[in-house]
Amino acid sequence: MEFFIASVLAAGFGIAIAAFGCGLAQGMGLKAAVEGIARNPESSGKVTVTMLIGLAMIESLCIYALVVSLILIYAHPQAAAIAGMLGV
Repeated sequence: MEFFIASVLAAGFGIAIAAFGCGLAQGMGLKAAVEGIARNPESSGKVTVTMLIGLAMIESLCIYALVVSLILIYAHPQAAAIAGMLGV
């Protein structure tokens, strides 16, 4: 049971740190894109496309952290025993 508690805590902290980092990175990227468009409005199309691709890459890192967190919670050696105790 201690392993399950540690897994849940690690998953919670992992996704919290990932969401915090991704939020900061997306904010910084959006800020830079808006500043770039403000300085040179003709480049707004290229800057927007590049920004969206960058934001998708940043968001994928958070999704990877979510997948790892779900694996920590649901795919560990004691999952069957815990599910049996919970009646699931």
